[in-house]
Amino acid sequence: MRSRYTRWMISWLIVVAGVSGLLAQSKSAVSETVPVPAPLIFDGDTLFHIQSRLGGFSPAERARSIAKRMEKISDNPLAQLDSLILQPMEGATDIFSGEVILMAVTDADAAAAGVDREALAQYYKAVLETALQERIKETSMRSLLLGAVYALLAALAFFLILKFMGRLFRKLYLLLHSWQDTRIPSFKVQKMEVLSSQKITHLLILIARTIRFALVLLLIYIFLPLVFSFFPWTENLAAKLFGYLLSPLKIVFMGILDYLPNLFYIVVILAVARYFVKLVRWIFDQIKAGNITLPGFYVDWSDSTFKIARFLVWAFAAIMIFPYLPGSGSSAFQNVSVFLGILLSLGSASAVANLIAGLVLTYMRPFLIGDRVKIADTVGDVVEKTLLVTRVRTVKNVDITVPNAMVLGSHIINFSSSAKARGLILHTSVTIGYEVPWKQVHALLLAAADKCALILKDPKPFVIQTSLDDFYVSYELNVYSDSAQGMAAIYSELHQYIQDGFNEAGVEIMSPHYSAVRDGSQVTIPQDYLPKGYQAPPFRILPLGERTP
Repeated sequence: MRSRYTRWMISWLIVVAGVSGLLAQSKSAVSETVPVPAPLIFDGDTLFHIQSRLGGFSPAERARSIAKRMEKISDNPLAQLDSLILQPMEGATDIFSGEVILMAVTDADAAAAGVDREALAQYYKAVLETALQERIKETSMRSLLLGAVYALLAALAFFLILKFMGRLFRKLYLLLHSWQDTRIPSFKVQKMEVLSSQKITHLLILIARTIRFALVLLLIYIFLPLVFSFFPWTENLAAKLFGYLLSPLKIVFMGILDYLPNLFYIVVILAVARYFVKLVRWIFDQIKAGNITLPGFYVDWSDSTFKIARFLVWAFAAIMIFPYLPGSGSSAFQNVSVFLGILLSLGSASAVANLIAGLVLTYMRPFLIGDRVKIADTVGDVVEKTLLVTRVRTVKNVDITVPNAMVLGSHIINFSSSAKARGLILHTSVTIGYEVPWKQVHALLLAAADKCALILKDPKPFVIQTSLDDFYVSYELNVYSDSAQGMAAIYSELHQYIQDGFNEAGVEIMSPHYSAVRDGSQVTIPQDYLPKGYQAPPFRILPLGERTP
C-alpha cells in the first residue's frame, strides 16, 4: 500500500509528463485547446490530477464526479470494499467498485500522461483502492463503536468535572460567607466606610460565580470538538471549532513572541532611566547636604533642579520607548496621540504658564522657604514653593495659595532677605505739636526704642522729621531688627513704650487729628500720669477788654 505522500509524488510526475506530452502535441496542432488539469481531492488529500476531457465534461467536473462516487461508497458504515475491477473497453478502461463505475481512463488521459492506458488505469486503480480502504476503515462499524465509547467516556469525564466544580465552588461560597466580618473586613478610608464587609463578601461571591460560569463554557467548548473528533463525519467540524479557539490564542502567542525583542528594549531603557534618575538624585542630595559645591549654584536650587532633570530624563525615555510600543506606527495610534496633545495644549495653558513662572521664580530666588514676604496684598511666611503654586501662611495662621503666574506678575516684598545680614528697618510715626521741642521728642522716641528687647542695639535707632505740617511736626522712629517674623510684636511693644514715655514726660500725642477747647478742658494724658489732686481748670469767659494777653 502506497502512502499518501508517494501517491502525491507519482501524481505530480504524471502531471509533469502529461504537460510535457501536451507541449509536444501543441507543436503539430497549435489550434487545439489544452485543458487545465484538475486535482481529484478525496478526504482532504489530492490523489492525482485529471488531465483531459471526457465528452462534454471538463477535467474539473470529472474530478468532482469521481470524488462524489467515492464519498457515497465510503460513507456507508456497513460497506465492505472488494478489490476494484478494471474493465477494458474500446477507447477507455472503466474502474468498477462492485456495480458502480468510479471512473473511466481514456486514451486521451494516457496520451496526456505520456504512458500506456493500461498502466495508467492500474495506477489509478491502486490509488483509488488505497484511499477507499483507508476511508472505509475509518468509518467502519468498529471505528464508530470505538468513537461512541470514547464519546461516552468524554461525557462521563465532563459530568464528573462539572460535579467536582459544583462542590468546590459551593464550599468556596460557604467559606466566603464564614469569612464575613472576620477575614473580610470593611473597606474604610480613614473613618468613612466605603464598602461594608457584607458588600465585599457578595462581590467576591459574584466574582467566583462568574469564574465558574466561564469555566463551564470553556469545558463545553472543549467537550464538543473532542466528541466530534471521534467520528469521521464530524472530524472536520471539530478541527474548525478548535481552530476558532486556538487560532486567536496562536495569534496572540505569536504576537507576544514577536514583541519580546521590543519588550526587551523597553525594559533596558526603563532600567537605564531609573538608575540614571537615582544617580541624579544622589548628586543633588549631596549638593543639598553641602558635600558638593558648584560655583554659582545655590543650595536651595537642588530640589527644583532635580525635579526638572528627572522630568527631562523620563521624557527622553518616553520618546525612546514610543517606537517600540505595539501599534505605535498605526494611523489610529498617531491620531489618538495628536488628539491628546491638542487637548493637553488647550486645557493646560494656565498650568503651563504657572509652571514656567515657577521655573523663573526658582532661579530668580526672590524668596526662600520661611521668608516673611508680601505678595500683592498678602503678607505672611512662605511655607511651600512648588513649580505651580506658592503657599503663604499669614500671621493669623491662614494658608493662602498663590499661583506662580500671579506671583511673577506682582511686586514681591521680602522682609527676611536682608534681616540677618544688614538688619530690617522698622519704622513708626508720631505727630507732635509745635510747642514741644523737637530735641525732647527725639529723646523720648529713642528712649522707647532702647527699652524694646527685640530691637537691635547696633546699628542704633534713629529719628527723622519727615514733615512740618500745619498743626504738628511728623517724627519717624527707625529701628533695626533681625527677626522679620517678629514685626507685629516689635511694633506692638514699641508703641507701648512710646505711649508710656510721652505720658510720663507730660507730652500729649494729639495726632493725627484732635480737637479740643483747651481752656478748662481735661488734658489727653492718662490719669495715672497726672499729679495727685489734679483737677481740670474751670472754663472762663472774659469780656473782650479783659482778655489775657
